[in-house]
Amino acid sequence: MTKKLIIAGCLLIVAGLLWPFLEKLNLGRLPGDIIIKRDGFRFYFPITTSLLISIVLTLLYWFFKKW
Repeated sequence: MTKKLIIAGCLLIVAGLLWPFLEKLNLGRLPGDIIIKRDGFRFYFPITTSLLISIVLTLLYWFFKKW
């Protein structure tokens, strides 16, 4: 359990350091992401981005579990 938490923390640190580069890929503004803008109100729900990240993380987890 401790090893998994350390790995998860390291991955979060790496993702934080790479965030400026990930923003250039328009990762948060994919087709299918819901953005509603009104006067004094903004609602953002990244459905497609969440699915993409979930698939990538699942594949990485599966790969490292097999390895």
